[in-house]
Amino acid sequence: METINYRQAIARSLAEAMRRDPDVLFFGEDVAVAGGAFKATPGLLEEFGPRRVRDTPISEQAIVGAALGAAVTGLRPVAEVMFADFAAVCFDQIVNQVAKYRYMSGGQLSVPLVIRMSNGAGAGFGAQHSQPAENWFLNVPGLKIVTPGTVEDLFGLMLAAVEDDDPVLFFEHKNLFAVKGQVPAIGGAPIPLGRASVVRRGGDVTIVANQQMRHVSLAAADELAREGIQATVIDPRTLVPFDDATVLDSLRETSRLVVVQEAPPDGSWGASLISRVVSKNLELIDAPPALVAAEEIPVPYAAAMEERWLPRASDVVSAVQRAVAY
Repeated sequence: METINYRQAIARSLAEAMRRDPDVLFFGEDVAVAGGAFKATPGLLEEFGPRRVRDTPISEQAIVGAALGAAVTGLRPVAEVMFADFAAVCFDQIVNQVAKYRYMSGGQLSVPLVIRMSNGAGAGFGAQHSQPAENWFLNVPGLKIVTPGTVEDLFGLMLAAVEDDDPVLFFEHKNLFAVKGQVPAIGGAPIPLGRASVVRRGGDVTIVANQQMRHVSLAAADELAREGIQATVIDPRTLVPFDDATVLDSLRETSRLVVVQEAPPDGSWGASLISRVVSKNLELIDAPPALVAAEEIPVPYAAAMEERWLPRASDVVSAVQRAVAY
C-alpha cells in the first residue's frame, strides 16, 4: 500500500482506469498540459497521450455534449466540469440528454460516462464556487451520484464509476484535498456503487454523514464518547443509489437518527433520507430524526462566516444529545 492524499488519488484512480480499458478517455478545461485547475490530474497526458487526454474550450455545454456523444458510440469518457457550480451551465445536457438517453432509446443505448466535479465549501471560493451541487440532481432519474470522503473511497469508487454502464456524477470535495489515505501501489479493486461504509460503531445513536461532514461527525463522536454516548457513523458514499439497508440495520440497534450534511435542508439528500425512514420505518425510531445542515443562505466568502455556515462538531453533539435525551 502507498500513502497519498485525496488530490493525488484523483489522478491515480483515473490512470488505473485508463490502463485497464483503452476505451476510457479524459477531457476538460486545462486537464492535460496544465494538469488540472487544482493540479489533480498531472502526468495523465504524458502517460496516455493527446488522443486520450484532451484539453477543451471553456464550454461546459460542449464538454458534456462531447462526453455524451463519445459514450453512446462505444467509448467510456471521463469529463471534468471544473467547479460543481458550473453544472448549472450545462444543466440541460446533464438532465435532459445524459440522464434520459438510455430510457428514450428503449435501452438500445447505454451511457457509460463519468462527469467529475469539484464541490463543497470551506476553502474560501465564495458563493459561486462552493455549493453542494450534488443535491441539485437528486430528482433526476437516470443519474448515479458519488460523493467520496476519503482517499480509499475516491480511488475505489472512481474505478467502479468508470466501469458502470450508466452516467455517474462524481463529486470531489475541494476541502479534502490534503486528507491522506492508502491505496494499492499496483492495481486496486472497485468499490461497488450504492454500498455505505460503517466507519464507527456504537449503540446509542446513528449518525449519517458524507464527505467533509463525515470527518466532522467522527470528531463529534469522539466528544460524545467522552460523555458516555456511543455513536455509529455511516458514510453513504453514494447518494444515488443510496444504501438505506445499512442505515436501517443500525437503527434497529440505536433507534435514533442524526443526519449531517453540507447543504441547506430543503430538497437535500439528508431530508430525503429522513423522509424515507419516517414514512416507511417509523417503528425503528424512538426520537424525532435530526438534520444538522448548513444555513439557508449562499455560501459566504469571508472565512469566519463560511466557517459558521458549515455545520460544526458542536452542532452534531448538540443534536445527538437532544435525540438521546428525548
